[in-house]
Amino acid sequence: MAKDDNGAEHETAAASSSVVRADTSAGTGVVVRNALENPGFPPHRPRITDLNPKEERKAERAVYTLFYLSIVGSVFAIAAYMAFPISAEDPGSVRLNNLFIGLGLSLALLALGIGAVHWGKALMSDHEGVDERHPVRGTDEVRARAVEVFQQANDESGFGRRTLIRNSLIGALIAFPLPAVVLFRGLGPQDLDPVALLNETMWKKGTRLALDPSGTPIKAADLTLGSSFHVIPEGLAEMGHGRLEEKAKAAVLLMRLNPDLLIETPERAGWSYQGIVAYSKICTHVGCPVALYEQQTHHLLCPCHQSQFDVTNHCEVIFGPAKRALPQLPITVDAEGYLIAQSDFTEPVGPSFWERK
Repeated sequence: MAKDDNGAEHETAAASSSVVRADTSAGTGVVVRNALENPGFPPHRPRITDLNPKEERKAERAVYTLFYLSIVGSVFAIAAYMAFPISAEDPGSVRLNNLFIGLGLSLALLALGIGAVHWGKALMSDHEGVDERHPVRGTDEVRARAVEVFQQANDESGFGRRTLIRNSLIGALIAFPLPAVVLFRGLGPQDLDPVALLNETMWKKGTRLALDPSGTPIKAADLTLGSSFHVIPEGLAEMGHGRLEEKAKAAVLLMRLNPDLLIETPERAGWSYQGIVAYSKICTHVGCPVALYEQQTHHLLCPCHQSQFDVTNHCEVIFGPAKRALPQLPITVDAEGYLIAQSDFTEPVGPSFWERK
C-alpha cells in the first residue's frame, strides 16, 4: 500500500523477483538466479605418450612412416598408370588400370589421413581451453597475443620441432596431387599438342551447316525470324571414332533475327546472312552448353552458371562469370541456298584458359 499527498491509500504492484531500471536497454541479458554453475573442465588425464618418452618416439615413428607410405601410394598410382595402359582391344586392361591406380590412390589418402589423426591424438597437446571471441578487430595487444598463440600451437604440436613428421607430411601433401595431374593429362592426345587441337574444329570453308543430331543440311529459307537451331558440321553425324570429341568443339547455335537489330563491327559485317548468325554453343566460362535462347530479348543463357550473352552484339557477355564473348562462325550460302561456313572459328572455342599458351 502507498499514500498520496492527501493521505489516500493506493495499491501498488511490485515485482519481487526483478527490478526494471529505466536505463536498461532491451538487449541486456538477464541473469537467472538459479542458473547452473560452470562445472569447468574435467581433470586432465595424461596419455601414455605424455608419460613415457619411449612411447612418444614410437608414436612419432608411426606418424612419419604413414606419411612416407602416402608418398609411396602416390608414386605407385603414377607408375600403375604407365605400367597398365588402357587398350581399346583389351577390355581387361580397363580393370587392371582402374584396380592398381585405385590401390595406389587409396593407400596415399588412407595413410595420409591415419597419420594426421594419429599425430593429433598421440603427440599434439590435448589440453582443453577456452578461446574468447570478440565481435570487432582486436587491439594491438590482442593481435600480439594471437601471434603468441600461433607460436604456442607450434610448440604444442611439435610441427617446427619434429622435423621428420613435418617433412614427411609436406612430402605426402606434395606427392598426393601428382597422380591427378598425370591422369588428367592422359585425357588428351599423348603424341600431339592438345592446345593446338583445341584451336581447330571440323568447320572449314564450304562446310554445310547441318541439324543436330540428324545431320540434315539447312537452307537459309528454313529459318524464320526468332527461330534457333542446334547445328553441327555436315558429316559429323556419320563419323565413328572421335565423333564426340569433334562435336564438343564444333557445336553451334544458329539463330535468325531482324537484320536491323544486329550490331556488327566492320570486320564482321559479312559474317552473317540476312540476319542469320551462328555462334559457338560452348560457354567460354567452363565449357558448359549454352542451350537456352530468349527470343524476345535475343539473349543466350548458359543454364549451368547463368552466364548471358547478347546475340545482337556479337554475343558479348552481359551477365554471369564468363569473361569472353562466344566465338562467331562466319557463314554464307552456297549456290543451292544451303548455309555454309566461310571458315573455321577465328578464335579458340570453349573456356578461356584453353587459349593460353
